[in-house]
Amino acid sequence: MEYSNRMRKLLRSLLSQDRIAGGAFVLALTGLLASVCGFLRDQAFSIMFPLDKDPLGVASVYIAAFRPSDLLFQIFVMSCLSVVVVPFLAGHLAHGRKREMDRIVTSTMLLFGIAFGIAALVLAIFFPAVAPKLVKFEGPTLALYIRFGRIALLTNFLFVFGNAIGQYLIAKQRYWVYGLTPIVWALCTIGGIYFLSGPLGPMGPIVGTLIGTVIYVLWRSIAVVQSGFRPELAGMNLIHDELWQMGWLIIPRMAALGALQLQLLLLDRLASGLETKVVALNQFARNFESVIPGIVGIAIAQSVFSLLGQYAALGDGIRFRRCMKKGILMNLALSIPGAVCLAVCAGIAAWLMRLDASVTPMFISSLLIYAVAVPFESLNHIILRSFYSLKNTGWPAVTSVVSCIVAVGTGTVLLPSLGLYALAIAFVGGQVVQTVLLSIALKALLRQRIGGSGQGVGAIEMEMA
Repeated sequence: MEYSNRMRKLLRSLLSQDRIAGGAFVLALTGLLASVCGFLRDQAFSIMFPLDKDPLGVASVYIAAFRPSDLLFQIFVMSCLSVVVVPFLAGHLAHGRKREMDRIVTSTMLLFGIAFGIAALVLAIFFPAVAPKLVKFEGPTLALYIRFGRIALLTNFLFVFGNAIGQYLIAKQRYWVYGLTPIVWALCTIGGIYFLSGPLGPMGPIVGTLIGTVIYVLWRSIAVVQSGFRPELAGMNLIHDELWQMGWLIIPRMAALGALQLQLLLLDRLASGLETKVVALNQFARNFESVIPGIVGIAIAQSVFSLLGQYAALGDGIRFRRCMKKGILMNLALSIPGAVCLAVCAGIAAWLMRLDASVTPMFISSLLIYAVAVPFESLNHIILRSFYSLKNTGWPAVTSVVSCIVAVGTGTVLLPSLGLYALAIAFVGGQVVQTVLLSIALKALLRQRIGGSGQGVGAIEMEMA
Protein backbone atom coordinates (compact mmCIF):
# COMPACT_ATOMS: atom_id res chain seq x y z
CA MET A 1 0.00 0.00 0.00
CA GLU A 2 2.80 2.40 0.93
CA TYR A 3 4.61 1.66 -2.37
CA SER A 4 1.38 2.28 -4.31
CA ASN A 5 0.84 5.61 -2.57
CA ARG A 6 4.38 6.70 -3.36
CA MET A 7 3.92 5.83 -7.02
CA ARG A 8 0.66 7.79 -7.20
CA LYS A 9 2.33 10.73 -5.49
CA LEU A 10 5.24 10.58 -7.97
CA LEU A 11 2.84 10.41 -10.90
CA ARG A 12 0.85 13.41 -9.62
CA SER A 13 4.11 15.33 -9.19
CA LEU A 14 5.23 14.55 -12.72
CA LEU A 15 1.89 15.48 -14.27
CA SER A 16 1.43 18.62 -12.17
CA GLN A 17 2.19 21.73 -14.22
CA ASP A 18 2.85 23.98 -11.24
CA ARG A 19 5.99 22.26 -9.95
CA ILE A 20 9.50 22.24 -11.40
CA ALA A 21 9.60 18.46 -11.84
CA GLY A 22 6.05 18.32 -13.21
CA GLY A 23 6.50 21.26 -15.54
CA ALA A 24 9.83 19.93 -16.77
CA PHE A 25 8.29 16.49 -17.35
CA VAL A 26 5.41 17.94 -19.41
CA LEU A 27 7.74 20.11 -21.49
CA ALA A 28 10.27 17.29 -21.85
CA LEU A 29 7.58 14.86 -23.02
CA THR A 30 6.10 17.28 -25.53
CA GLY A 31 9.62 18.34 -26.52
CA LEU A 32 10.47 14.69 -27.22
CA LEU A 33 7.34 14.29 -29.33
CA ALA A 34 8.16 17.51 -31.19
CA SER A 35 11.67 16.20 -31.86
CA VAL A 36 10.22 12.95 -33.16
CA CYS A 37 7.99 14.98 -35.46
CA GLY A 38 11.02 16.98 -36.55
CA PHE A 39 12.81 13.75 -37.41
CA LEU A 40 9.76 12.50 -39.32
CA ARG A 41 9.67 15.79 -41.24
CA ASP A 42 13.33 15.47 -42.22
CA GLN A 43 12.76 11.83 -43.15
CA ALA A 44 9.78 12.86 -45.27
CA PHE A 45 11.96 15.33 -47.14
CA SER A 46 14.63 12.68 -47.76
CA ILE A 47 11.99 10.26 -49.06
CA MET A 48 9.91 12.62 -51.20
CA PHE A 49 12.80 14.86 -52.29
CA PRO A 50 16.01 12.71 -52.14
CA LEU A 51 19.07 14.90 -51.62
CA ASP A 52 21.08 13.37 -54.48
CA LYS A 53 18.16 13.17 -56.93
CA ASP A 54 16.22 16.40 -56.47
CA PRO A 55 17.46 19.03 -58.95
CA LEU A 56 15.63 21.86 -57.16
CA GLY A 57 16.95 20.96 -53.73
CA VAL A 58 13.52 21.46 -52.13
CA ALA A 59 14.68 20.47 -48.64
CA SER A 60 17.60 22.90 -48.71
CA VAL A 61 15.42 25.67 -50.14
CA TYR A 62 12.75 25.13 -47.47
CA ILE A 63 15.34 25.39 -44.69
CA ALA A 64 17.14 28.40 -46.13
CA ALA A 65 13.91 30.27 -46.97
CA PHE A 66 12.99 30.64 -43.30
CA ARG A 67 16.30 32.27 -42.32
CA PRO A 68 15.51 35.87 -43.42
CA SER A 69 12.01 35.73 -41.91
CA ASP A 70 13.34 34.15 -38.71
CA LEU A 71 15.97 36.90 -38.48
CA LEU A 72 13.26 39.57 -38.52
CA PHE A 73 11.03 37.55 -36.20
CA GLN A 74 13.71 36.97 -33.61
CA ILE A 75 14.91 40.58 -33.65
CA PHE A 76 11.56 42.36 -33.64
CA VAL A 77 9.36 39.87 -31.78
CA MET A 78 11.05 37.08 -29.82
CA SER A 79 13.58 39.52 -28.36
CA CYS A 80 10.68 40.63 -26.19
CA LEU A 81 8.36 37.65 -26.06
CA SER A 82 10.74 34.79 -25.35
CA VAL A 83 12.38 36.09 -22.20
CA VAL A 84 11.41 39.62 -21.21
CA VAL A 85 7.60 39.37 -20.99
CA VAL A 86 7.50 36.31 -18.72
CA PRO A 87 9.23 37.93 -15.70
CA PHE A 88 6.81 40.89 -15.89
CA LEU A 89 3.80 38.58 -16.19
CA ALA A 90 5.14 36.41 -13.36
CA GLY A 91 5.53 39.47 -11.16
CA HIS A 92 1.89 40.48 -11.68
CA LEU A 93 0.79 36.86 -11.19
CA ALA A 94 2.66 36.67 -7.89
CA HIS A 95 0.77 39.74 -6.67
CA GLY A 96 -2.61 38.72 -8.13
CA ARG A 97 -2.78 41.51 -10.72
CA LYS A 98 -4.57 39.61 -13.50
CA ARG A 99 -5.83 42.69 -15.35
CA GLU A 100 -2.29 43.97 -15.81
CA MET A 101 -1.30 40.60 -17.25
CA ASP A 102 -4.11 40.89 -19.80
CA ARG A 103 -3.06 44.43 -20.68
CA ILE A 104 0.57 43.47 -21.25
CA VAL A 105 -0.33 40.56 -23.53
CA THR A 106 -2.85 42.63 -25.51
CA SER A 107 -0.40 45.50 -25.97
CA THR A 108 2.35 43.07 -26.94
CA MET A 109 0.26 41.40 -29.64
CA LEU A 110 -0.84 44.70 -31.15
CA LEU A 111 2.53 46.43 -31.02
CA PHE A 112 4.65 43.58 -32.32
CA GLY A 113 2.02 42.48 -34.82
CA ILE A 114 2.12 45.93 -36.40
CA ALA A 115 5.92 46.20 -36.24
CA PHE A 116 6.63 42.77 -37.72
CA GLY A 117 3.79 43.11 -40.23
CA ILE A 118 5.28 46.28 -41.71
CA ALA A 119 8.82 44.83 -41.81
CA ALA A 120 7.58 41.57 -43.37
CA LEU A 121 5.56 43.40 -46.02
CA VAL A 122 8.53 45.51 -47.07
CA LEU A 123 10.83 42.48 -47.24
CA ALA A 124 8.25 40.49 -49.22
CA ILE A 125 7.99 43.26 -51.82
CA PHE A 126 11.75 43.52 -52.31
CA PHE A 127 12.57 39.85 -51.73
CA PRO A 128 13.39 39.07 -55.41
CA ALA A 129 16.11 41.73 -55.30
CA VAL A 130 17.41 40.71 -51.86
CA ALA A 131 17.36 36.92 -52.32
CA PRO A 132 20.52 36.58 -54.51
CA LYS A 133 22.49 38.31 -51.75
CA LEU A 134 21.22 35.92 -49.06
CA VAL A 135 21.95 32.62 -50.83
CA LYS A 136 23.99 31.39 -53.76
CA PHE A 137 21.14 29.45 -55.38
CA GLU A 138 20.52 30.01 -59.07
CA GLY A 139 17.76 29.57 -61.68
CA PRO A 140 14.64 27.57 -60.68
CA THR A 141 16.10 26.90 -57.23
CA LEU A 142 16.39 30.62 -56.58
CA ALA A 143 12.83 31.20 -57.87
CA LEU A 144 11.51 28.54 -55.49
CA TYR A 145 13.50 30.12 -52.66
CA ILE A 146 11.76 33.46 -53.30
CA ARG A 147 8.27 31.88 -53.22
CA PHE A 148 9.09 29.94 -50.05
CA GLY A 149 10.58 33.02 -48.41
CA ARG A 150 7.45 35.11 -48.93
CA ILE A 151 5.20 32.44 -47.41
CA ALA A 152 7.64 32.07 -44.51
CA LEU A 153 7.12 35.78 -43.77
CA LEU A 154 3.36 35.18 -43.58
CA THR A 155 3.74 32.22 -41.21
CA ASN A 156 5.98 34.20 -38.88
CA PHE A 157 3.47 37.06 -38.88
CA LEU A 158 0.91 34.61 -37.51
CA PHE A 159 3.49 33.34 -35.02
CA VAL A 160 3.65 36.83 -33.51
CA PHE A 161 0.23 36.26 -31.98
CA GLY A 162 0.77 32.57 -31.22
CA ASN A 163 3.97 33.27 -29.31
CA ALA A 164 2.62 36.30 -27.46
CA ILE A 165 -0.20 34.28 -25.95
CA GLY A 166 2.25 31.40 -25.45
CA GLN A 167 4.12 33.54 -22.91
CA TYR A 168 0.85 33.92 -21.01
CA LEU A 169 0.58 30.13 -20.92
CA ILE A 170 4.15 29.88 -19.57
CA ALA A 171 3.46 32.44 -16.85
CA LYS A 172 0.30 30.58 -15.86
CA GLN A 173 2.24 27.29 -16.09
CA ARG A 174 -0.13 25.81 -18.67
CA TYR A 175 2.59 23.68 -20.27
CA TRP A 176 0.50 21.02 -22.01
CA VAL A 177 -1.01 23.28 -24.67
CA TYR A 178 2.26 25.21 -24.95
CA GLY A 179 4.12 21.97 -25.70
CA LEU A 180 1.53 20.26 -27.92
CA THR A 181 0.99 23.09 -30.41
CA PRO A 182 4.46 22.80 -32.01
CA ILE A 183 3.80 19.08 -32.50
CA VAL A 184 0.63 19.78 -34.47
CA TRP A 185 2.51 22.40 -36.49
CA ALA A 186 5.20 19.88 -37.44
CA LEU A 187 2.64 17.20 -38.28
CA CYS A 188 0.98 19.58 -40.73
CA THR A 189 4.32 20.14 -42.47
CA ILE A 190 4.79 16.36 -42.71
CA GLY A 191 1.29 16.06 -44.14
CA GLY A 192 2.13 18.75 -46.66
CA ILE A 193 5.24 16.86 -47.79
CA TYR A 194 3.47 13.53 -48.25
CA PHE A 195 -0.03 14.54 -49.34
CA LEU A 196 0.27 17.98 -50.93
CA SER A 197 3.49 17.48 -52.88
CA GLY A 198 1.55 15.41 -55.42
CA PRO A 199 -1.01 18.07 -56.43
CA LEU A 200 1.14 21.09 -55.54
CA GLY A 201 4.63 19.82 -56.38
CA PRO A 202 7.48 21.47 -54.42
CA MET A 203 5.02 23.93 -52.86
CA GLY A 204 3.44 21.11 -50.81
CA PRO A 205 5.74 21.39 -47.76
CA ILE A 206 5.40 25.15 -47.33
CA VAL A 207 1.60 25.04 -47.74
CA GLY A 208 1.41 22.34 -45.06
CA THR A 209 3.48 24.56 -42.78
CA LEU A 210 1.12 27.49 -43.33
CA ILE A 211 -1.90 25.34 -42.44
CA GLY A 212 -0.13 24.14 -39.30
CA THR A 213 0.61 27.72 -38.27
CA VAL A 214 -3.07 28.66 -38.45
CA ILE A 215 -4.01 25.69 -36.24
CA TYR A 216 -1.16 26.55 -33.84
CA VAL A 217 -2.45 30.08 -33.29
CA LEU A 218 -6.13 29.09 -32.99
CA TRP A 219 -5.44 26.36 -30.41
CA ARG A 220 -3.31 28.62 -28.21
CA SER A 221 -5.92 31.37 -28.48
CA ILE A 222 -8.61 29.05 -27.17
CA ALA A 223 -6.31 27.87 -24.36
CA VAL A 224 -5.49 31.36 -23.05
CA VAL A 225 -9.15 32.32 -23.04
CA GLN A 226 -9.87 29.20 -20.98
CA SER A 227 -7.02 30.24 -18.65
CA GLY A 228 -8.76 33.54 -17.94
CA PHE A 229 -7.16 35.89 -20.46
CA ARG A 230 -9.38 38.66 -21.80
CA PRO A 231 -8.11 41.28 -24.26
CA GLU A 232 -7.86 44.65 -22.51
CA LEU A 233 -8.43 47.54 -24.92
CA ALA A 234 -10.52 50.02 -22.97
CA GLY A 235 -8.49 52.95 -21.66
CA MET A 236 -5.20 51.34 -22.72
CA ASN A 237 -2.40 52.87 -24.76
CA LEU A 238 -1.01 50.88 -27.68
CA ILE A 239 2.28 50.64 -25.81
CA HIS A 240 1.78 49.45 -22.22
CA ASP A 241 3.74 51.43 -19.64
CA GLU A 242 5.85 48.39 -18.75
CA LEU A 243 6.78 47.86 -22.41
CA TRP A 244 8.76 51.09 -22.11
CA GLN A 245 10.61 49.55 -19.16
CA MET A 246 11.08 46.38 -21.20
CA GLY A 247 12.62 48.46 -23.97
CA TRP A 248 15.94 48.75 -22.15
CA LEU A 249 15.95 44.98 -21.75
CA ILE A 250 14.81 44.28 -25.31
CA ILE A 251 17.56 46.20 -27.12
CA PRO A 252 20.38 43.89 -25.93
CA ARG A 253 18.12 40.88 -26.49
CA MET A 254 17.55 42.01 -30.08
CA ALA A 255 21.31 41.97 -30.56
CA ALA A 256 21.55 38.50 -29.01
CA LEU A 257 18.83 36.85 -31.10
CA GLY A 258 19.86 38.79 -34.18
CA ALA A 259 23.40 37.48 -33.81
CA LEU A 260 22.16 33.88 -33.57
CA GLN A 261 19.91 34.14 -36.61
CA LEU A 262 22.56 36.02 -38.56
CA GLN A 263 24.97 33.21 -37.75
CA LEU A 264 22.55 30.63 -39.17
CA LEU A 265 21.86 32.74 -42.24
CA LEU A 266 25.54 33.34 -43.00
CA LEU A 267 26.45 29.69 -42.47
CA ASP A 268 23.62 28.69 -44.83
CA ARG A 269 24.93 31.16 -47.39
CA LEU A 270 28.35 29.53 -47.16
CA ALA A 271 26.76 26.08 -47.51
CA SER A 272 24.59 27.12 -50.47
CA GLY A 273 27.76 27.85 -52.43
CA LEU A 274 28.65 24.15 -52.25
CA GLU A 275 26.37 21.39 -53.52
CA THR A 276 22.64 22.10 -53.11
CA LYS A 277 22.25 19.16 -50.73
CA VAL A 278 24.72 20.54 -48.17
CA VAL A 279 22.27 22.99 -46.56
CA ALA A 280 19.74 20.22 -45.90
CA LEU A 281 22.35 17.65 -44.86
CA ASN A 282 23.85 20.04 -42.33
CA GLN A 283 20.41 20.92 -40.95
CA PHE A 284 19.41 17.26 -40.69
CA ALA A 285 22.45 16.58 -38.50
CA ARG A 286 21.86 19.77 -36.52
CA ASN A 287 18.25 18.76 -35.90
CA PHE A 288 19.37 15.47 -34.34
CA GLU A 289 21.78 17.35 -32.11
CA SER A 290 19.04 19.74 -31.00
CA VAL A 291 16.88 16.90 -29.64
CA ILE A 292 18.66 16.69 -26.27
CA PRO A 293 18.80 20.47 -25.64
CA GLY A 294 15.17 20.66 -26.74
CA ILE A 295 14.04 17.90 -24.40
CA VAL A 296 16.35 18.62 -21.48
CA GLY A 297 17.62 22.19 -21.77
CA ILE A 298 14.52 24.03 -22.91
CA ALA A 299 12.13 21.93 -20.84
CA ILE A 300 13.96 22.52 -17.56
CA ALA A 301 14.69 26.16 -18.38
CA GLN A 302 11.05 26.92 -19.23
CA SER A 303 9.85 25.03 -16.18
CA VAL A 304 11.95 27.11 -13.76
CA PHE A 305 11.60 30.39 -15.64
CA SER A 306 8.29 31.49 -14.15
CA LEU A 307 9.44 30.47 -10.66
CA LEU A 308 12.69 32.41 -11.02
CA GLY A 309 10.72 35.45 -12.13
CA GLN A 310 8.33 35.15 -9.17
CA TYR A 311 11.15 34.70 -6.64
CA ALA A 312 12.88 37.77 -8.06
CA ALA A 313 9.65 39.79 -7.88
CA LEU A 314 9.07 38.70 -4.27
CA GLY A 315 12.67 39.37 -3.23
CA ASP A 316 13.33 35.75 -2.26
CA GLY A 317 17.02 35.46 -3.08
CA ILE A 318 17.59 32.12 -1.32
CA ARG A 319 14.90 30.33 -3.31
CA PHE A 320 16.07 32.01 -6.50
CA ARG A 321 19.58 30.65 -6.12
CA ARG A 322 18.34 27.20 -5.06
CA CYS A 323 15.96 26.98 -8.02
CA MET A 324 18.66 28.01 -10.47
CA LYS A 325 21.19 25.49 -9.13
CA LYS A 326 18.63 22.70 -9.20
CA GLY A 327 17.88 23.45 -12.85
CA ILE A 328 21.57 23.49 -13.80
CA LEU A 329 22.32 20.18 -12.05
CA MET A 330 19.29 18.49 -13.61
CA ASN A 331 20.43 19.82 -16.98
CA LEU A 332 23.97 18.46 -16.75
CA ALA A 333 22.88 15.11 -15.33
CA LEU A 334 20.74 14.46 -18.39
CA SER A 335 22.47 16.28 -21.25
CA ILE A 336 25.93 14.70 -20.91
CA PRO A 337 24.68 11.09 -21.12
CA GLY A 338 22.38 12.24 -23.92
CA ALA A 339 25.34 13.53 -25.92
CA VAL A 340 27.15 10.20 -25.51
CA CYS A 341 24.07 8.29 -26.66
CA LEU A 342 23.71 10.54 -29.69
CA ALA A 343 27.30 9.88 -30.74
CA VAL A 344 26.92 6.12 -30.28
CA CYS A 345 23.69 6.08 -32.28
CA ALA A 346 24.89 8.26 -35.18
CA GLY A 347 24.81 5.30 -37.58
CA ILE A 348 21.28 4.40 -36.51
CA ALA A 349 20.22 8.00 -37.08
CA ALA A 350 21.51 7.87 -40.65
CA TRP A 351 19.64 4.61 -41.25
CA LEU A 352 16.41 6.03 -39.82
CA MET A 353 16.72 9.05 -42.09
CA ARG A 354 16.80 6.71 -45.11
CA LEU A 355 19.58 8.72 -46.69
CA ASP A 356 21.30 7.67 -49.89
CA ALA A 357 24.53 5.71 -49.40
CA SER A 358 26.48 8.54 -51.05
CA VAL A 359 25.65 11.04 -48.28
CA THR A 360 25.43 8.73 -45.25
CA PRO A 361 29.15 8.93 -44.25
CA MET A 362 29.01 12.74 -44.41
CA PHE A 363 25.90 12.80 -42.23
CA ILE A 364 27.40 10.48 -39.58
CA SER A 365 30.67 12.41 -39.34
CA SER A 366 28.82 15.71 -39.08
CA LEU A 367 26.53 14.36 -36.35
CA LEU A 368 29.51 13.12 -34.32
CA ILE A 369 30.91 16.64 -34.33
CA TYR A 370 27.56 18.18 -33.41
CA ALA A 371 27.20 15.82 -30.42
CA VAL A 372 29.99 17.72 -28.65
CA ALA A 373 27.74 20.80 -28.51
CA VAL A 374 24.83 19.06 -26.73
CA PRO A 375 25.69 19.76 -23.04
CA PHE A 376 26.87 23.28 -23.83
CA GLU A 377 23.75 24.27 -25.77
CA SER A 378 21.51 22.63 -23.19
CA LEU A 379 23.21 24.42 -20.30
CA ASN A 380 22.97 27.77 -22.10
CA HIS A 381 19.17 27.70 -21.91
CA ILE A 382 19.03 27.66 -18.10
CA ILE A 383 21.91 30.13 -17.68
CA LEU A 384 20.29 32.59 -20.09
CA ARG A 385 16.96 32.44 -18.26
CA SER A 386 18.73 33.07 -14.98
CA PHE A 387 19.98 36.34 -16.46
CA TYR A 388 16.54 37.24 -17.83
CA SER A 389 14.84 36.53 -14.51
CA LEU A 390 17.23 39.05 -12.98
CA LYS A 391 16.12 41.40 -15.79
CA ASN A 392 19.62 41.50 -17.19
CA THR A 393 19.99 41.16 -20.96
CA GLY A 394 23.30 42.91 -21.47
CA TRP A 395 25.64 39.98 -20.87
CA PRO A 396 23.59 37.49 -22.93
CA ALA A 397 23.75 39.96 -25.83
CA VAL A 398 27.51 40.33 -25.59
CA THR A 399 28.11 36.58 -25.42
CA SER A 400 25.77 35.93 -28.36
CA VAL A 401 27.57 38.43 -30.56
CA VAL A 402 30.96 36.96 -29.63
CA SER A 403 29.61 33.44 -30.28
CA CYS A 404 28.36 34.52 -33.72
CA ILE A 405 31.73 36.03 -34.62
CA VAL A 406 33.55 32.88 -33.53
CA ALA A 407 31.17 30.55 -35.42
CA VAL A 408 31.06 32.50 -38.69
CA GLY A 409 34.79 33.17 -38.61
CA THR A 410 35.54 29.49 -37.97
CA GLY A 411 33.17 28.39 -40.73
CA THR A 412 34.61 30.82 -43.25
CA VAL A 413 38.19 29.74 -42.55
CA LEU A 414 37.54 25.99 -42.51
CA LEU A 415 34.91 25.70 -45.28
CA PRO A 416 37.32 25.52 -48.24
CA SER A 417 39.18 22.56 -46.72
CA LEU A 418 36.51 20.77 -44.66
CA GLY A 419 33.25 21.59 -46.47
CA LEU A 420 30.19 20.33 -44.54
CA TYR A 421 32.23 19.52 -41.43
CA ALA A 422 33.30 23.16 -41.11
CA LEU A 423 29.69 24.11 -40.38
CA ALA A 424 29.43 21.63 -37.49
CA ILE A 425 32.79 22.67 -36.03
CA ALA A 426 31.75 26.33 -36.28
CA PHE A 427 28.54 25.69 -34.38
CA VAL A 428 30.29 23.73 -31.62
CA GLY A 429 32.91 26.44 -31.22
CA GLY A 430 30.28 29.14 -30.87
CA GLN A 431 28.32 27.18 -28.22
CA VAL A 432 31.41 26.43 -26.12
CA VAL A 433 32.54 30.04 -26.16
CA GLN A 434 29.08 31.26 -25.16
CA THR A 435 28.79 28.79 -22.25
CA VAL A 436 32.15 29.81 -20.83
CA LEU A 437 31.44 33.53 -21.09
CA LEU A 438 27.91 33.21 -19.67
CA SER A 439 29.12 31.15 -16.70
CA ILE A 440 31.78 33.69 -15.78
CA ALA A 441 29.37 36.61 -16.11
CA LEU A 442 26.57 34.90 -14.14
CA LYS A 443 28.89 34.06 -11.26
CA ALA A 444 29.96 37.69 -11.02
CA LEU A 445 26.39 38.97 -11.32
CA LEU A 446 25.08 36.69 -8.58
CA ARG A 447 27.88 37.75 -6.27
CA GLN A 448 27.05 41.38 -6.96
CA ARG A 449 23.25 41.21 -6.85
CA ILE A 450 22.51 38.37 -4.40
CA GLY A 451 25.71 37.63 -2.50
CA GLY A 452 26.64 34.54 -0.57
CA SER A 453 23.56 34.69 1.65
CA GLY A 454 21.20 34.72 -1.31
CA GLN A 455 19.63 38.02 -0.22
CA GLY A 456 19.02 41.07 -2.34
CA VAL A 457 16.95 39.93 -5.27
CA GLY A 458 14.20 42.33 -4.27
CA ALA A 459 16.58 45.24 -4.89
CA ILE A 460 17.27 44.20 -8.46
CA GLU A 461 16.71 47.08 -10.81
CA MET A 462 15.64 46.70 -14.44
CA GLU A 463 18.94 47.62 -16.02
CA MET A 464 21.52 46.11 -18.31
CA ALA A 465 24.80 44.74 -17.04
